[in-house]
Amino acid sequence: MVQNRAVLGSAESRRLRRQGLIPGVLYGREAPVAITIADRDLRTALTSKGGLNAVLDVVVDGGKEHSSVLKDYQQDAVRGLITHVDLQEVRLDQPIHATVPLHLHGDPVGVKEGGVLTQVTNELNVEALPMEVPEHLEADVSALAIGDSLRLSALAAPEGVTLLDDLDETVLATVAAPSREVEPEPVEGEEAAEGEEPAAAGEPAAGDDADGDGADSGASGE
Repeated sequence: MVQNRAVLGSAESRRLRRQGLIPGVLYGREAPVAITIADRDLRTALTSKGGLNAVLDVVVDGGKEHSSVLKDYQQDAVRGLITHVDLQEVRLDQPIHATVPLHLHGDPVGVKEGGVLTQVTNELNVEALPMEVPEHLEADVSALAIGDSLRLSALAAPEGVTLLDDLDETVLATVAAPSREVEPEPVEGEEAAEGEEPAAAGEPAAGDDADGDGADSGASGE
């Protein structure tokens, strides 16, 4: 059950949230109605009835029941709590458009070979009767090899659900080859030849005569 919200404005909304109430608006076939709903009641309704696309039975101040869906909502950027809701009244015998999450399942062949799985699409647009909108859709990625892509055309929608995104152009997931790390080439003169110690300053390099004249150290001088 929700209540009419007579006082509007940011200050009033902050006061309501401190009391555990969420301000919102109910949009219907008549004029929009400013409402408040208990945070606990909203979370319970969404959890028990199938997530964000659940059909909610909204009663305003003991009046008639309105079958509604969550049209939009705002969240606190830090705590993640819902701070405002827009509810849309619907008719249960007329299809609606909704956005549902996409979940991937399966262990791709390409990942077992060292590839990397990337989920390209996280949400899908669907059309269905309000009570038939799925909580989420699932795609099996088990058969994806390295270099493969899974498109929406491979996804079988539940009965009564129409996929609205482009079947051939919408990529759901890909498996790519692992990126190779390219080692930088050594700068010329940066490293000494293998097995040689770099010459210290003022000392001759290996193989050079200390006297610099190439004479045999064992020869007698005159």
